[in-house]
Amino acid sequence: MNNVSKQRLFDAVTWQLSQFPKPDMLAAKVNGSWKTYDTATVLNIVNRFSAGLLQLGVGGNDFTPEGADKIAIISNNRPEWVFTDLAVQQTGAILVPIYPTTNPAELQFILENAAVKYMFVSSRELLDKVLSIRDAVPSLKQVYTFDEIAGAPHWSVISEQATPALLEQVETIKAGIDPHHVATFIYTSGTTGTPKGVMLTHNNIVSNVMMSKASFPFEDAPQPCKVLSFLPLNHIFEKCVTYIYLYSGISIYYAESIDTLSANLKEIGPDGFTTVPRLLEKVFEKIMATGSGLTGIKRSLFFWAVSLAGKYDNNISGGPWYNLQLAIANKLIFSKWREALGNNIRFIVTGGAACQEKLLRIFNAARIPVYEGYGPTENSPVISVNRKSPGGMKFGTVGPPIDGIEVRLEEDGEICVKGPSVMKGYYKRPDLTAETVIDGWLHTGDVGVWVDNKFLKITDRKKELFKTSGGKYVAPQPIENKLKESPFIEQIMVVGSEQKFTGALIVPAFTYLKYWMNQQNIPFTTNEDAIKNPKVLEMYGEVVNKYNQFFNHVEQIKKFELLTEEWSIAGGEMTPKLSLKRKVVLEKYKAVIDKIYAV
Repeated sequence: MNNVSKQRLFDAVTWQLSQFPKPDMLAAKVNGSWKTYDTATVLNIVNRFSAGLLQLGVGGNDFTPEGADKIAIISNNRPEWVFTDLAVQQTGAILVPIYPTTNPAELQFILENAAVKYMFVSSRELLDKVLSIRDAVPSLKQVYTFDEIAGAPHWSVISEQATPALLEQVETIKAGIDPHHVATFIYTSGTTGTPKGVMLTHNNIVSNVMMSKASFPFEDAPQPCKVLSFLPLNHIFEKCVTYIYLYSGISIYYAESIDTLSANLKEIGPDGFTTVPRLLEKVFEKIMATGSGLTGIKRSLFFWAVSLAGKYDNNISGGPWYNLQLAIANKLIFSKWREALGNNIRFIVTGGAACQEKLLRIFNAARIPVYEGYGPTENSPVISVNRKSPGGMKFGTVGPPIDGIEVRLEEDGEICVKGPSVMKGYYKRPDLTAETVIDGWLHTGDVGVWVDNKFLKITDRKKELFKTSGGKYVAPQPIENKLKESPFIEQIMVVGSEQKFTGALIVPAFTYLKYWMNQQNIPFTTNEDAIKNPKVLEMYGEVVNKYNQFFNHVEQIKKFELLTEEWSIAGGEMTPKLSLKRKVVLEKYKAVIDKIYAV
Protein backbone atom coordinates (compact mmCIF):
# COMPACT_ATOMS: atom_id res chain seq x y z
CA MET A 1 0.00 0.00 0.00
CA ASN A 2 1.28 3.48 -0.90
CA ASN A 3 1.47 6.42 1.53
CA VAL A 4 1.42 4.27 4.66
CA SER A 5 2.50 7.31 6.69
CA LYS A 6 -0.75 9.07 5.71
CA GLN A 7 -3.07 6.21 6.72
CA ARG A 8 -5.32 6.33 9.75
CA LEU A 9 -6.69 3.16 11.33
CA PHE A 10 -10.26 3.88 10.22
CA ASP A 11 -9.06 4.07 6.59
CA ALA A 12 -8.92 0.26 6.68
CA VAL A 13 -12.66 0.04 5.97
CA THR A 14 -12.69 2.26 2.87
CA TRP A 15 -9.52 0.51 1.69
CA GLN A 16 -11.19 -2.89 1.98
CA LEU A 17 -14.34 -1.59 0.27
CA SER A 18 -12.31 -0.32 -2.69
CA GLN A 19 -10.00 -3.35 -3.01
CA PHE A 20 -11.89 -6.49 -1.92
CA PRO A 21 -15.29 -5.88 -0.30
CA LYS A 22 -16.27 -8.86 1.84
CA PRO A 23 -19.73 -10.32 2.42
CA ASP A 24 -18.48 -11.33 5.88
CA MET A 25 -16.05 -8.62 6.95
CA LEU A 26 -17.13 -9.31 10.56
CA ALA A 27 -19.22 -12.14 12.00
CA ALA A 28 -20.54 -13.27 15.37
CA LYS A 29 -22.99 -15.79 16.82
CA VAL A 30 -26.42 -14.27 17.54
CA ASN A 31 -29.17 -16.51 18.93
CA GLY A 32 -27.35 -19.63 17.80
CA SER A 33 -26.59 -18.51 14.22
CA TRP A 34 -23.68 -16.67 12.64
CA LYS A 35 -24.59 -13.09 11.74
CA THR A 36 -22.32 -11.49 9.14
CA TYR A 37 -21.65 -7.85 8.26
CA ASP A 38 -20.46 -6.95 4.75
CA THR A 39 -17.89 -4.18 4.27
CA ALA A 40 -20.35 -1.56 2.98
CA THR A 41 -22.68 -2.20 5.92
CA VAL A 42 -19.82 -1.83 8.40
CA LEU A 43 -18.84 1.51 6.84
CA ASN A 44 -22.42 2.75 7.09
CA ILE A 45 -22.79 1.60 10.72
CA VAL A 46 -19.51 3.22 11.72
CA ASN A 47 -20.26 6.54 10.01
CA ARG A 48 -23.70 6.78 11.61
CA PHE A 49 -22.20 5.83 14.99
CA SER A 50 -19.60 8.62 14.59
CA ALA A 51 -22.35 11.09 13.67
CA GLY A 52 -24.31 10.14 16.78
CA LEU A 53 -21.22 10.61 18.94
CA LEU A 54 -20.80 14.11 17.51
CA GLN A 55 -24.41 14.83 18.51
CA LEU A 56 -23.46 13.80 22.07
CA GLY A 57 -20.65 16.34 21.99
CA VAL A 58 -17.83 13.82 21.46
CA GLY A 59 -14.86 14.85 19.34
CA GLY A 60 -14.21 18.25 17.85
CA ASN A 61 -11.05 20.10 17.02
CA ASP A 62 -8.83 19.44 20.05
CA PHE A 63 -6.78 16.43 19.02
CA THR A 64 -4.17 16.64 21.80
CA PRO A 65 -3.94 13.70 24.21
CA GLU A 66 -5.03 15.98 27.07
CA GLY A 67 -7.80 17.80 25.21
CA ALA A 68 -9.39 15.04 23.16
CA ASP A 69 -12.43 13.24 24.57
CA LYS A 70 -11.83 9.78 25.97
CA ILE A 71 -14.31 6.95 25.34
CA ALA A 72 -13.88 3.65 27.22
CA ILE A 73 -14.96 0.15 26.23
CA ILE A 74 -15.10 -2.99 28.35
CA SER A 75 -16.52 -5.91 26.40
CA ASN A 76 -16.04 -9.38 25.02
CA ASN A 77 -14.91 -9.68 21.38
CA ARG A 78 -17.78 -8.87 19.01
CA PRO A 79 -18.45 -6.70 15.93
CA GLU A 80 -19.75 -3.86 18.14
CA TRP A 81 -16.27 -3.62 19.66
CA VAL A 82 -14.79 -2.81 16.25
CA PHE A 83 -17.69 -0.50 15.35
CA THR A 84 -16.97 1.49 18.53
CA ASP A 85 -13.22 1.59 17.92
CA LEU A 86 -13.63 2.89 14.37
CA ALA A 87 -16.45 5.32 15.20
CA VAL A 88 -14.56 6.89 18.11
CA GLN A 89 -11.42 7.32 15.98
CA GLN A 90 -13.40 9.14 13.26
CA THR A 91 -14.50 11.84 15.73
CA GLY A 92 -10.96 12.57 16.87
CA ALA A 93 -11.67 11.12 20.32
CA ILE A 94 -9.39 8.54 21.98
CA LEU A 95 -10.51 4.98 22.73
CA VAL A 96 -9.62 3.53 26.14
CA PRO A 97 -10.10 -0.26 25.99
CA ILE A 98 -10.21 -2.14 29.31
CA TYR A 99 -9.97 -5.85 30.10
CA PRO A 100 -13.32 -7.35 31.15
CA THR A 101 -11.47 -9.00 34.07
CA THR A 102 -10.16 -5.67 35.44
CA ASN A 103 -11.03 -5.31 39.13
CA PRO A 104 -13.18 -2.34 40.25
CA ALA A 105 -10.30 -0.46 41.93
CA GLU A 106 -8.14 -0.60 38.81
CA LEU A 107 -11.13 0.22 36.61
CA GLN A 108 -11.83 3.33 38.68
CA PHE A 109 -8.19 4.42 38.43
CA ILE A 110 -8.18 4.10 34.62
CA LEU A 111 -11.48 5.94 34.15
CA GLU A 112 -10.35 8.77 36.45
CA ASN A 113 -6.85 8.95 34.99
CA ALA A 114 -8.18 9.23 31.44
CA ALA A 115 -11.19 11.37 32.46
CA VAL A 116 -13.48 9.12 30.41
CA LYS A 117 -16.59 10.86 29.08
CA TYR A 118 -18.70 7.95 27.81
CA MET A 119 -18.40 4.21 28.19
CA PHE A 120 -19.56 1.08 26.35
CA VAL A 121 -20.03 -2.29 28.04
CA SER A 122 -21.27 -5.61 26.68
CA SER A 123 -23.11 -7.39 29.47
CA ARG A 124 -25.11 -6.97 32.67
CA GLU A 125 -22.16 -8.21 34.73
CA LEU A 126 -19.80 -5.59 33.28
CA LEU A 127 -22.45 -2.89 33.55
CA ASP A 128 -22.84 -3.62 37.26
CA LYS A 129 -19.08 -3.44 37.72
CA VAL A 130 -18.94 0.00 36.08
CA LEU A 131 -22.00 1.26 37.97
CA SER A 132 -20.40 0.19 41.26
CA ILE A 133 -17.68 2.84 40.83
CA ARG A 134 -19.49 5.36 38.62
CA ASP A 135 -20.05 7.90 41.39
CA ALA A 136 -16.28 8.09 41.90
CA VAL A 137 -15.73 9.14 38.26
CA PRO A 138 -17.28 12.60 37.82
CA SER A 139 -16.22 12.85 34.15
CA LEU A 140 -18.35 9.82 33.15
CA LYS A 141 -21.63 11.08 31.64
CA GLN A 142 -23.28 7.84 30.48
CA VAL A 143 -22.76 4.11 30.08
CA TYR A 144 -24.17 2.35 26.99
CA THR A 145 -24.59 -1.39 26.49
CA PHE A 146 -24.19 -3.75 23.54
CA ASP A 147 -26.59 -6.33 24.97
CA GLU A 148 -30.23 -5.31 25.42
CA ILE A 149 -30.43 -4.62 29.18
CA ALA A 150 -33.54 -3.29 30.91
CA GLY A 151 -33.01 0.20 32.30
CA ALA A 152 -29.75 0.80 30.41
CA PRO A 153 -29.36 2.78 27.15
CA HIS A 154 -28.48 0.59 24.16
CA TRP A 155 -25.63 1.71 21.90
CA SER A 156 -27.96 1.86 18.90
CA VAL A 157 -29.70 4.98 20.29
CA ILE A 158 -26.54 6.91 19.45
CA SER A 159 -26.59 5.94 15.76
CA GLU A 160 -30.26 6.88 15.59
CA GLN A 161 -29.24 10.51 16.17
CA ALA A 162 -27.31 10.64 12.88
CA THR A 163 -28.46 13.26 10.36
CA PRO A 164 -27.19 14.13 6.85
CA ALA A 165 -25.55 17.25 8.28
CA LEU A 166 -23.79 15.26 11.01
CA LEU A 167 -22.66 12.62 8.50
CA GLU A 168 -21.15 15.41 6.41
CA GLN A 169 -19.42 16.73 9.51
CA VAL A 170 -17.95 13.27 10.15
CA GLU A 171 -16.28 13.33 6.73
CA THR A 172 -14.84 16.79 7.42
CA ILE A 173 -13.42 15.73 10.81
CA LYS A 174 -12.02 12.48 9.36
CA ALA A 175 -10.16 14.41 6.67
CA GLY A 176 -8.55 16.59 9.33
CA ILE A 177 -7.28 13.81 11.60
CA ASP A 178 -3.50 13.64 11.43
CA PRO A 179 -1.90 10.16 11.38
CA HIS A 180 0.16 11.27 14.39
CA HIS A 181 -2.96 11.93 16.45
CA VAL A 182 -3.30 9.56 19.42
CA ALA A 183 -5.85 6.86 18.57
CA THR A 184 -5.87 4.89 21.81
CA PHE A 185 -4.60 4.61 25.38
CA ILE A 186 -3.72 1.01 26.24
CA TYR A 187 -3.36 0.64 29.98
CA THR A 188 -0.92 -1.97 31.23
CA SER A 189 -2.28 -4.65 33.52
CA GLY A 190 -0.48 -3.18 36.51
CA THR A 191 1.53 -6.28 37.50
CA THR A 192 4.31 -4.09 38.87
CA GLY A 193 2.25 -1.20 40.27
CA THR A 194 -0.08 1.51 39.03
CA PRO A 195 -1.39 0.96 35.47
CA LYS A 196 0.29 3.11 32.83
CA GLY A 197 -1.60 4.48 29.82
CA VAL A 198 0.43 3.78 26.68
CA MET A 199 -0.38 6.44 24.06
CA LEU A 200 -0.41 4.97 20.56
CA THR A 201 -1.03 7.08 17.46
CA HIS A 202 -2.69 6.04 14.21
CA ASN A 203 0.76 6.04 12.61
CA ASN A 204 2.25 3.90 15.40
CA ILE A 205 -0.28 1.12 14.86
CA VAL A 206 -0.71 1.44 11.08
CA SER A 207 3.06 1.33 10.51
CA ASN A 208 3.30 -1.79 12.68
CA VAL A 209 0.35 -3.32 10.83
CA MET A 210 1.97 -2.74 7.44
CA MET A 211 5.46 -3.83 8.52
CA SER A 212 4.04 -6.99 10.09
CA LYS A 213 1.80 -7.66 7.09
CA ALA A 214 4.77 -7.41 4.72
CA SER A 215 7.16 -9.39 6.92
CA PHE A 216 5.04 -12.38 7.92
CA PRO A 217 3.52 -12.07 5.24
CA PHE A 218 -0.25 -11.76 5.34
CA GLU A 219 -1.24 -11.87 1.69
CA ASP A 220 -4.21 -9.84 0.50
CA ALA A 221 -7.20 -12.15 0.38
CA PRO A 222 -9.75 -11.24 -2.27
CA GLN A 223 -10.73 -14.92 -2.11
CA PRO A 224 -12.51 -16.26 0.99
CA CYS A 225 -10.15 -16.35 3.97
CA LYS A 226 -11.24 -16.17 7.59
CA VAL A 227 -9.86 -16.12 11.11
CA LEU A 228 -11.30 -16.81 14.54
CA SER A 229 -10.76 -14.04 17.08
CA PHE A 230 -10.82 -14.77 20.81
CA LEU A 231 -7.85 -12.99 22.43
CA PRO A 232 -9.14 -9.83 24.17
CA LEU A 233 -9.46 -6.99 21.66
CA ASN A 234 -8.33 -4.47 24.25
CA HIS A 235 -4.86 -6.06 24.09
CA ILE A 236 -2.66 -4.43 21.45
CA PHE A 237 -1.70 -7.81 19.95
CA GLU A 238 -5.27 -8.69 18.92
CA LYS A 239 -6.04 -5.07 18.02
CA CYS A 240 -3.03 -4.89 15.69
CA VAL A 241 -3.83 -8.18 13.94
CA THR A 242 -7.45 -7.03 13.58
CA TYR A 243 -6.22 -4.19 11.38
CA ILE A 244 -3.91 -6.57 9.53
CA TYR A 245 -7.01 -8.64 8.73
CA LEU A 246 -9.03 -5.56 7.71
CA TYR A 247 -6.29 -4.23 5.44
CA SER A 248 -5.76 -7.74 3.98
CA GLY A 249 -9.40 -8.55 3.28
CA ILE A 250 -9.51 -11.41 5.77
CA SER A 251 -12.91 -12.06 7.37
CA ILE A 252 -13.04 -11.99 11.19
CA TYR A 253 -15.32 -14.37 13.08
CA TYR A 254 -15.61 -13.81 16.84
CA ALA A 255 -15.66 -16.84 19.12
CA GLU A 256 -18.58 -16.93 21.54
CA SER A 257 -16.23 -17.56 24.46
CA ILE A 258 -13.10 -19.48 25.40
CA ASP A 259 -15.35 -22.36 26.45
CA THR A 260 -16.86 -22.62 22.96
CA LEU A 261 -13.55 -22.48 21.06
CA SER A 262 -13.60 -26.13 20.05
CA ALA A 263 -17.11 -25.89 18.66
CA ASN A 264 -16.48 -22.55 16.92
CA LEU A 265 -13.29 -23.85 15.27
CA LYS A 266 -15.16 -26.83 13.82
CA GLU A 267 -18.08 -24.63 12.71
CA ILE A 268 -16.17 -22.06 10.68
CA GLY A 269 -12.92 -23.89 9.78
CA PRO A 270 -10.71 -20.80 10.02
CA ASP A 271 -7.50 -20.29 8.06
CA GLY A 272 -5.82 -19.05 11.22
CA PHE A 273 -5.96 -17.34 14.59
CA THR A 274 -3.76 -15.67 17.18
CA THR A 275 -3.23 -17.05 20.65
CA VAL A 276 -1.03 -16.97 23.75
CA PRO A 277 1.20 -19.86 24.85
CA ARG A 278 -0.95 -20.72 27.89
CA LEU A 279 -3.92 -21.53 25.63
CA LEU A 280 -1.72 -23.65 23.37
CA GLU A 281 -0.50 -25.49 26.47
CA LYS A 282 -4.12 -26.10 27.48
CA VAL A 283 -4.92 -27.52 24.02
CA PHE A 284 -1.89 -29.79 24.19
CA GLU A 285 -2.70 -30.93 27.73
CA LYS A 286 -6.21 -31.86 26.58
CA ILE A 287 -4.78 -33.80 23.63
CA MET A 288 -2.32 -35.64 25.89
CA ALA A 289 -5.06 -36.45 28.40
CA THR A 290 -7.08 -37.99 25.57
CA GLY A 291 -4.03 -39.97 24.44
CA SER A 292 -3.40 -41.22 27.96
CA GLY A 293 -6.90 -42.64 28.04
CA LEU A 294 -6.27 -44.84 25.00
CA THR A 295 -5.31 -48.49 25.31
CA GLY A 296 -3.36 -51.07 23.36
CA ILE A 297 -2.05 -50.29 19.88
CA LYS A 298 -3.92 -46.97 19.70
CA ARG A 299 -2.12 -45.72 22.79
CA SER A 300 1.25 -46.92 21.52
CA LEU A 301 0.73 -45.22 18.15
CA PHE A 302 -0.34 -41.97 19.82
CA PHE A 303 2.76 -41.66 21.99
CA TRP A 304 5.02 -42.85 19.17
CA ALA A 305 3.68 -40.01 17.00
CA VAL A 306 4.11 -37.38 19.74
CA SER A 307 7.67 -38.56 20.46
CA LEU A 308 8.48 -38.44 16.75
CA ALA A 309 7.06 -34.91 16.42
CA GLY A 310 9.10 -33.72 19.40
CA LYS A 311 12.26 -34.32 17.33
CA TYR A 312 11.04 -32.25 14.37
CA ASP A 313 13.26 -29.46 13.03
CA ASN A 314 11.93 -27.35 10.16
CA ASN A 315 15.48 -26.34 9.13
CA ILE A 316 17.16 -29.76 9.25
CA SER A 317 15.75 -32.79 7.47
CA GLY A 318 15.36 -35.86 9.63
CA GLY A 319 16.17 -38.02 6.62
CA PRO A 320 14.00 -40.28 4.42
CA TRP A 321 13.15 -42.77 7.20
CA TYR A 322 12.14 -40.05 9.68
CA ASN A 323 10.12 -38.22 7.03
CA LEU A 324 8.29 -41.42 6.10
CA GLN A 325 7.46 -42.13 9.75
CA LEU A 326 6.24 -38.54 10.22
CA ALA A 327 4.02 -38.84 7.14
CA ILE A 328 2.47 -41.99 8.63
CA ALA A 329 2.01 -40.24 12.00
CA ASN A 330 0.30 -37.34 10.24
CA LYS A 331 -2.09 -39.66 8.46
CA LEU A 332 -2.96 -41.83 11.46
CA ILE A 333 -2.77 -39.44 14.42
CA PHE A 334 -2.23 -35.78 13.61
CA SER A 335 -4.98 -35.63 11.00
CA LYS A 336 -7.42 -35.91 13.92
CA TRP A 337 -5.75 -32.92 15.63
CA ARG A 338 -6.18 -30.85 12.47
CA GLU A 339 -9.83 -31.88 12.19
CA ALA A 340 -10.42 -30.63 15.75
CA LEU A 341 -9.10 -27.21 14.68
CA GLY A 342 -11.43 -27.02 11.68
CA ASN A 343 -9.13 -28.85 9.23
CA ASN A 344 -8.13 -25.63 7.47
CA ILE A 345 -5.42 -23.99 9.63
CA ARG A 346 -2.67 -22.28 7.63
CA PHE A 347 -1.25 -20.17 10.46
CA ILE A 348 -1.39 -19.71 14.22
CA VAL A 349 0.56 -16.77 15.62
CA THR A 350 1.45 -16.87 19.30
CA GLY A 351 2.82 -14.06 21.43
CA GLY A 352 2.52 -12.33 24.78
CA ALA A 353 4.85 -14.77 26.57
CA ALA A 354 7.48 -17.37 25.78
CA CYS A 355 6.19 -20.52 24.09
CA GLN A 356 7.64 -23.93 24.89
CA GLU A 357 9.97 -25.05 22.12
CA LYS A 358 8.62 -28.59 22.47
CA LEU A 359 5.10 -27.40 21.63
CA LEU A 360 6.33 -25.53 18.55
CA ARG A 361 8.10 -28.64 17.27
CA ILE A 362 5.13 -30.93 17.86
CA PHE A 363 2.45 -28.66 16.36
CA ASN A 364 4.54 -27.80 13.29
CA ALA A 365 5.41 -31.46 12.77
CA ALA A 366 1.67 -32.15 12.90
CA ARG A 367 1.19 -29.68 10.02
CA ILE A 368 -0.39 -27.13 12.33
CA PRO A 369 1.86 -24.14 11.59
CA VAL A 370 2.52 -22.14 14.77
CA TYR A 371 4.65 -18.99 14.46
CA GLU A 372 5.99 -17.29 17.56
CA GLY A 373 6.38 -13.52 17.63
CA TYR A 374 7.28 -10.85 20.15
CA GLY A 375 6.63 -7.25 21.01
CA PRO A 376 5.47 -5.00 23.87
CA THR A 377 2.46 -2.67 23.94
CA GLU A 378 4.86 0.26 23.75
CA ASN A 379 5.88 -0.80 20.22
CA SER A 380 2.31 -1.23 18.90
CA PRO A 381 3.42 -4.15 19.44
CA VAL A 382 5.39 -6.37 17.00
CA ILE A 383 9.19 -6.32 17.06
CA SER A 384 9.90 -9.73 15.56
CA VAL A 385 8.09 -12.80 14.26
CA ASN A 386 8.97 -16.13 12.73
CA ARG A 387 8.12 -16.29 9.03
CA LYS A 388 6.44 -18.66 6.62
CA SER A 389 9.26 -18.15 4.11
CA PRO A 390 12.12 -20.70 3.89
CA GLY A 391 14.80 -19.99 6.49
CA GLY A 392 12.53 -17.51 8.27
CA MET A 393 11.74 -19.66 11.28
CA LYS A 394 13.80 -21.09 14.10
CA PHE A 395 12.25 -22.88 17.06
CA GLY A 396 13.13 -21.41 20.41
CA THR A 397 13.36 -17.88 19.00
CA VAL A 398 10.82 -15.14 18.27
CA GLY A 399 12.08 -14.80 14.71
CA PRO A 400 13.86 -12.01 12.84
CA PRO A 401 12.89 -8.37 13.44
CA ILE A 402 10.13 -7.17 11.13
CA ASP A 403 11.20 -5.01 8.21
CA GLY A 404 11.27 -1.28 8.92
CA ILE A 405 12.48 -1.20 12.53
CA GLU A 406 15.91 -1.24 14.18
CA VAL A 407 16.74 -3.60 17.04
CA ARG A 408 19.84 -3.53 19.23
CA LEU A 409 20.91 -5.27 22.43
CA GLU A 410 22.42 -3.29 25.30
CA GLU A 411 25.48 -4.57 27.16
CA ASP A 412 23.22 -6.28 29.69
CA GLY A 413 21.22 -7.89 26.87
CA GLU A 414 18.20 -5.57 27.12
CA ILE A 415 16.30 -5.41 23.84
CA CYS A 416 15.87 -1.90 22.44
CA VAL A 417 13.86 -0.93 19.36
CA LYS A 418 13.59 2.18 17.22
CA GLY A 419 11.07 2.96 14.49
CA PRO A 420 7.70 4.49 13.61
CA SER A 421 5.74 2.11 15.86
CA VAL A 422 7.39 3.25 19.12
CA MET A 423 4.74 4.83 21.37
CA LYS A 424 4.18 8.54 21.82
CA GLY A 425 4.68 8.01 25.56
CA TYR A 426 2.87 7.24 28.81
CA TYR A 427 -0.17 9.44 29.46
CA LYS A 428 0.55 12.03 32.19
CA ARG A 429 3.86 10.26 32.98
CA PRO A 430 6.66 12.16 31.24
CA ASP A 431 9.03 10.83 33.90
CA LEU A 432 8.40 7.20 32.94
CA THR A 433 8.43 8.08 29.25
CA ALA A 434 11.90 9.63 29.61
CA GLU A 435 13.16 6.49 31.39
CA THR A 436 11.73 4.16 28.74
CA VAL A 437 12.33 5.98 25.43
CA ILE A 438 15.86 7.37 25.21
CA ASP A 439 17.02 9.11 22.02
CA GLY A 440 14.17 7.42 20.16
CA TRP A 441 15.09 3.95 21.42
CA LEU A 442 12.42 2.04 23.33
CA HIS A 443 13.97 0.08 26.21
CA THR A 444 11.69 -2.96 26.47
CA GLY A 445 12.87 -4.39 29.79
CA ASP A 446 13.23 -7.77 28.08
CA VAL A 447 16.58 -9.52 27.86
CA GLY A 448 17.61 -11.41 24.74
CA VAL A 449 20.36 -12.75 22.51
CA TRP A 450 20.88 -13.12 18.78
CA VAL A 451 20.83 -16.64 17.34
CA ASP A 452 22.65 -17.18 14.03
CA ASN A 453 23.00 -13.35 13.84
CA LYS A 454 19.40 -13.22 12.63
CA PHE A 455 16.87 -14.60 15.08
CA LEU A 456 15.96 -12.91 18.35
CA LYS A 457 15.70 -15.12 21.43
CA ILE A 458 14.11 -13.79 24.63
CA THR A 459 15.89 -15.08 27.72
CA ASP A 460 13.97 -13.25 30.44
CA ARG A 461 12.42 -10.08 31.79
CA LYS A 462 15.06 -7.76 33.23
CA LYS A 463 12.94 -7.24 36.37
CA GLU A 464 12.39 -10.97 36.81
CA LEU A 465 16.08 -11.86 37.05
CA PHE A 466 17.03 -12.50 40.64
CA LYS A 467 20.25 -12.97 42.54
CA THR A 468 20.90 -15.74 45.06
CA SER A 469 22.60 -14.97 48.37
CA GLY A 470 25.80 -16.21 46.73
CA GLY A 471 25.61 -13.33 44.24
CA LYS A 472 24.72 -15.48 41.21
CA TYR A 473 21.99 -14.35 38.80
CA VAL A 474 19.15 -16.71 37.85
CA ALA A 475 16.76 -16.20 34.90
CA PRO A 476 13.54 -18.04 35.86
CA GLN A 477 11.70 -18.17 32.51
CA PRO A 478 13.97 -20.63 30.65
CA ILE A 479 13.90 -22.97 33.65
CA GLU A 480 10.12 -22.76 33.93
CA ASN A 481 9.56 -23.32 30.22
CA LYS A 482 11.80 -26.38 30.24
CA LEU A 483 10.08 -27.99 33.21
CA LYS A 484 6.64 -27.31 31.73
CA GLU A 485 7.60 -29.80 29.01
CA SER A 486 6.80 -32.48 31.58
CA PRO A 487 3.21 -33.74 31.31
CA PHE A 488 3.15 -33.80 35.12
CA ILE A 489 3.63 -30.02 35.48
CA GLU A 490 0.75 -27.64 34.81
CA GLN A 491 2.39 -24.45 36.12
CA ILE A 492 5.65 -23.55 37.82
CA MET A 493 7.33 -20.50 39.32
CA VAL A 494 11.04 -20.49 40.14
CA VAL A 495 11.99 -18.69 43.38
CA GLY A 496 15.19 -17.97 45.28
CA SER A 497 15.91 -14.25 45.42
CA GLU A 498 18.57 -13.65 48.12
CA GLN A 499 18.36 -17.32 49.12
CA LYS A 500 21.11 -19.96 49.21
CA PHE A 501 19.61 -21.99 46.40
CA THR A 502 16.94 -22.01 43.67
CA GLY A 503 13.54 -23.44 44.55
CA ALA A 504 10.15 -23.73 42.86
CA LEU A 505 6.40 -23.71 43.39
CA ILE A 506 4.79 -26.37 41.20
CA VAL A 507 1.13 -26.82 40.28
CA PRO A 508 0.75 -30.45 39.14
CA ALA A 509 -1.20 -31.38 36.02
CA PHE A 510 -3.77 -33.23 38.12
CA THR A 511 -5.51 -34.97 35.21
CA TYR A 512 -2.23 -36.60 34.17
CA LEU A 513 -1.17 -37.17 37.78
CA LYS A 514 -4.45 -38.95 38.51
CA TYR A 515 -3.91 -41.23 35.50
CA TRP A 516 -0.36 -42.02 36.69
CA MET A 517 -1.52 -42.76 40.23
CA ASN A 518 -4.16 -45.17 38.93
CA GLN A 519 -1.48 -46.93 36.84
CA GLN A 520 0.67 -47.23 39.99
CA ASN A 521 -2.30 -48.53 42.02
CA ILE A 522 -2.18 -45.45 44.24
CA PRO A 523 -5.71 -44.35 45.15
CA PHE A 524 -6.52 -40.75 44.16
CA THR A 525 -8.92 -39.00 46.52
CA THR A 526 -8.25 -35.25 46.54
CA ASN A 527 -5.58 -32.87 45.25
CA GLU A 528 -4.58 -32.17 48.85
CA ASP A 529 -3.96 -35.84 49.60
CA ALA A 530 -2.20 -36.44 46.27
CA ILE A 531 0.51 -33.81 46.82
CA LYS A 532 1.32 -35.29 50.25
CA ASN A 533 1.71 -38.85 48.99
CA PRO A 534 5.35 -39.99 49.42
CA LYS A 535 5.38 -41.79 46.05
CA VAL A 536 4.01 -38.70 44.30
CA LEU A 537 6.65 -36.50 45.94
CA GLU A 538 9.36 -38.98 44.95
CA MET A 539 8.12 -39.01 41.35
CA TYR A 540 8.14 -35.17 41.16
CA GLY A 541 11.66 -35.20 42.57
CA GLU A 542 12.69 -37.44 39.69
CA VAL A 543 10.95 -35.15 37.18
CA VAL A 544 12.76 -32.08 38.54
CA ASN A 545 16.13 -33.89 38.57
CA LYS A 546 15.59 -34.98 34.97
CA TYR A 547 15.31 -31.36 33.84
CA ASN A 548 17.95 -29.99 36.21
CA GLN A 549 20.61 -31.51 33.97
CA PHE A 550 19.87 -28.81 31.35
CA PHE A 551 20.99 -26.03 33.70
CA ASN A 552 24.10 -25.02 35.60
CA HIS A 553 24.44 -25.68 39.31
CA VAL A 554 23.05 -22.37 40.58
CA GLU A 555 19.97 -22.65 38.30
CA GLN A 556 19.08 -26.18 39.36
CA ILE A 557 16.00 -26.55 41.57
CA LYS A 558 17.07 -27.98 44.93
CA LYS A 559 13.69 -28.00 46.69
CA PHE A 560 10.10 -27.50 45.61
CA GLU A 561 6.57 -27.42 46.99
CA LEU A 562 3.48 -28.78 45.23
CA LEU A 563 0.28 -26.68 45.23
CA THR A 564 -3.34 -27.81 45.01
CA GLU A 565 -4.90 -24.97 42.99
CA GLU A 566 -4.14 -23.75 39.46
CA TRP A 567 -3.14 -20.08 39.19
CA SER A 568 -5.76 -18.04 37.35
CA ILE A 569 -7.01 -14.57 36.45
CA ALA A 570 -9.84 -14.94 38.95
CA GLY A 571 -7.38 -15.93 41.67
CA GLY A 572 -5.27 -12.86 40.91
CA GLU A 573 -2.08 -14.76 40.02
CA MET A 574 -2.38 -14.36 36.22
CA THR A 575 -2.70 -11.26 34.06
CA PRO A 576 -5.55 -11.09 31.51
CA LYS A 577 -3.11 -12.26 28.84
CA LEU A 578 -2.29 -15.26 31.06
CA SER A 579 1.17 -14.20 32.18
CA LEU A 580 2.25 -14.91 35.74
CA LYS A 581 2.04 -12.10 38.32
CA ARG A 582 5.18 -13.06 40.20
CA LYS A 583 4.81 -10.41 42.88
CA VAL A 584 1.28 -11.63 43.70
CA VAL A 585 2.40 -15.28 43.86
CA LEU A 586 5.35 -14.37 46.11
CA GLU A 587 3.03 -12.58 48.53
CA LYS A 588 0.20 -15.11 48.39
CA TYR A 589 2.45 -18.13 48.92
CA LYS A 590 4.99 -16.57 51.28
CA ALA A 591 4.42 -19.25 53.94
CA VAL A 592 4.93 -22.03 51.37
CA ILE A 593 8.12 -20.41 50.06
CA ASP A 594 9.38 -19.97 53.62
CA LYS A 595 8.89 -23.72 54.03
CA ILE A 596 11.20 -24.34 51.06
CA TYR A 597 13.97 -22.38 52.78
CA ALA A 598 13.32 -23.50 56.36
CA VAL A 599 16.45 -24.96 57.93
